[in-house]
Amino acid sequence: QVDLVESGGGSVEAGGSLTLSCATSGNTDSCMGWFRQAPRKEREGIATIHTRASITRYGDSERGRFIISQDNAKNTVYLHMYSVRPEDTAVYYCATGVQAGGYCYLDSEYYYRWGRGTQVTVSS
Repeated sequence: QVDLVESGGGSVEAGGSLTLSCATSGNTDSCMGWFRQAPRKEREGIATIHTRASITRYGDSERGRFIISQDNAKNTVYLHMYSVRPEDTAVYYCATGVQAGGYCYLDSEYYYRWGRGTQVTVSS
């Protein structure tokens, strides 16, 4: 069984940067993803990475601002957030899941093991 623990959340001013970490223990599946859920909104996919091929995918609003990366030696996946906006305020989750056709999709239905999340608050 794999466990996922997010860290690195906190408060940041708009335009600033933040890096989230997801420490994994156990064997993750083909895909790792970062998701977020804001109050009264559905959970949305932000970025995914294929753990073997290191192929990444991003949501439209995050492309160019967020970068997902992995350090296999540390069993950790990162989300580097730049030029953050108040609308980025949410609880951020990492998850592991399956690929489909060689791709790691942003849909949460492909992910079956989740961390507890870390809060990110962006002030204007």
